[in-house]
Amino acid sequence: MLAKAVTIGTVLGSLVFAAGCVERELTITSEPAGALVYFADEEIGRTPMTVPFTWYGDYEVILRLEGHQTLATHTNITPPIYDIWPWDLVSQAMVPWTYHYRVERHYELAPLVLPPDDALRRHADQLRTRAFQPVDD
Repeated sequence: MLAKAVTIGTVLGSLVFAAGCVERELTITSEPAGALVYFADEEIGRTPMTVPFTWYGDYEVILRLEGHQTLATHTNITPPIYDIWPWDLVSQAMVPWTYHYRVERHYELAPLVLPPDDALRRHADQLRTRAFQPVDD
């Protein structure tokens, strides 16, 4: 009887230590490649890139590349069914394998279009005129 209890305890204990987990990766690409990526206010590298992440949710994404307009947007990373309560208790505590959750986001960067020189001069003159006008209290 004691041997049977020890065997069951050993099997259950090994299941706990062999529990699975979820590896989460976010891949960001852009056209053109080489854009500097800020993810959740943190510089994380240049496209194309793959980084691990821990939390699901809505994130601010900013891409910058010389000669192109800065792209500021949001991306929502939603969890797969096996990572939502109560299923996550089973998938992460009782399953002896690792889940791989990969999210891919692709962004198109628009070329930077500068206004003509005469338009810039007119705008600068307007700002200069406005700056030297007296302020009414």
